Amino acid sequence: MLGNLGKKQIIDLLQRQVIGRLGCHANDETYIVPINYVYRNDSIYAHSGSGKKIEMMRINPKVCLQVDEIADTFRWRSVILWGVFEELNGEERQQAMQAIIHRIMPLTNKPSEESSHGIDVDLHNNLIVYRIRITEVTGRFESHED
Repeated sequence: MLGNLGKKQIIDLLQRQVIGRLGCHANDETYIVPINYVYRNDSIYAHSGSGKKIEMMRINPKVCLQVDEIADTFRWRSVILWGVFEELNGEERQQAMQAIIHRIMPLTNKPSEESSHGIDVDLHNNLIVYRIRITEVTGRFESHED
């Protein structure tokens, strides 16, 4: 059976997962890249070093994100959301970075050796922390219960 996810199911999926595929478009080019994220307060929070995705989102802040939960070919849930990229600064940046660290670091095999999520102070200070303010969201599922 194919169906639509309800609002609570969409939020639950976004809260359970930590990896999504971010789509951005600028200068007649579309770019899709996986990101680690945290969902809070109708927004997606993430971070990145400088690079193509940040450059493109600065040019065109309208983005989309796909998040999946796949058991097998015929049992899955998928959410696609659209939103607006906003860079964060000050206290808001710090709170978002702490939320990302607290959510993602426990999922690593060797958290003490992983500096890419803000443990390294120099790297942390150079990261771009951003929010995607969700403007639209949709969710679908497929399941085949016996």
